[in-house]
Amino acid sequence: MKSFLKSWALAAILTAALTSALAPRAAAQTGSIGGTILDVNGNPWAEVVIRSVSDQGAKQETKTDTAGKYSLPNLRAGIYTVFVVFPPPNDKQAPYEVKCRVQNGEEAKVELNFKDIVAKQGTAAQEQVKKNEEAKVKLEGLKTHFTAGNALIDQEKQVKTDLQKAPADQRGALKQKLADLSDQAVKEFQEASKSLVEKDPNAHLVWFKLGEAYDTAGRNDDAAQAYQQAVAAKPDPGYYNNLGNVLARAGKIEEAKAAYTKSAELDPANAATAWRNFGISLYNANRLADAIEPLQKATELDPKSAQAWYLLGASLLMKMTTKKVGDKEEVQLAPGTVEAYQKAEELDPNGPWGQQAKQGLTDLKALGAGIETKINVKKKKS
Repeated sequence: MKSFLKSWALAAILTAALTSALAPRAAAQTGSIGGTILDVNGNPWAEVVIRSVSDQGAKQETKTDTAGKYSLPNLRAGIYTVFVVFPPPNDKQAPYEVKCRVQNGEEAKVELNFKDIVAKQGTAAQEQVKKNEEAKVKLEGLKTHFTAGNALIDQEKQVKTDLQKAPADQRGALKQKLADLSDQAVKEFQEASKSLVEKDPNAHLVWFKLGEAYDTAGRNDDAAQAYQQAVAAKPDPGYYNNLGNVLARAGKIEEAKAAYTKSAELDPANAATAWRNFGISLYNANRLADAIEPLQKATELDPKSAQAWYLLGASLLMKMTTKKVGDKEEVQLAPGTVEAYQKAEELDPNGPWGQQAKQGLTDLKALGAGIETKINVKKKKS
C-alpha cells in the first residue's frame, strides 16, 4: 500500500511540474507607432523612410507603402522621436521630427500632411518646397535622357562592330546609321545636361557619356570638348585616357600627351596602360614615329605586354634607313627594332602579336637586315 501511495505522490509531483513547464508565459507588453504620410501636394508619399528613436536610444526603421502608410511594431513603452527622412533630391535636408508616447498594447498615431505643414511654415518654406519639387522633376528628366542616351550608345557600338565586318556594298548604309544614332544619343545627353544644377554631382557622367556618343562615331573634336568638360567636373584617370585617345586621333599630339600623362599620374598602377593606349592611338592614326616614345614608356613599365613590344618594333621601322656599302645599299635598323620584335614573339609565340612579330623578322631578313628569325630560347633542364 505504501508503495502505491508513493508512486501516486510521485506521479502527482511530475504532473504538476510538467503542467508548469508547458504553461504559456505571458508575453512582454509592447506598443507600436503607425500612420499615413502625405506629400506637399496632399498625396500619399510612398517609399519614405520613417525612423523611430526611443528615449533610451533604441532605433527602428521602415518605409511607407504606396498608400503612404507605415507601421513600427514591437516598441517598448516610452517617449519616442519619429523622424521622416526626405528622399532625393531633398535628402540633404534635416529629417522632419515629431515626438509621441508609446503605451503597451496601443498604437500611437503619427500622421503627417506636408501640404498643411508647409502652409503653416510661411512663404519661405513654400518657396523651398517649390525649388525642391523643381529639382525632383529635373532629376527625373536627367535620368530619363541619360538612360535613353546610354541605350543609343550601345546601338552605336554594335553598328560600329558590324561596319568593320561588312562588305563594301553595305558600308555606306551602316555609316549613315552610325551617324544617325550618334546624333540621337548626343541629343539625349544634351537634354540631360539641361537638367544639371550648379555643382551637380552627376555632371561628370553626363559630359563623359556625351563624349562617348561623339567618340564612337569618330567625331574627335566634339568628343574632345565633351571629355574636357567631364575632367573639369571630375579629374578621373579614365576620362583623361579617353580624352587622350580622341586628341591623338585628331593629330593634337602634345595635348594628347598631356592628357595621358595626367591619366598616368592619377592612376600610377595603370600608367603602362595609359602610355600603351597613347601608342595605339598614334599607331592607328599612322603616326608611327610619334608612337615610339609612349610605346617605349609602356614597355618599360610593363615589359610583359606582347602588344606593346610588337607595336614598338613596327613603329621603329619608320626610322629604318639604308647605307651604301661598296656598290650595295644595306638596311640600317633603328636600335631596338629587332629586340622589340623578338620580345613580342617570345611573350606571345602562338598569338597574333607574336606571329606578326615573327613575320616582321622574316621580312627584315629578306631585306638583308642580317638578323636571325629565330629567338635563342634556353631549353629547360629536365
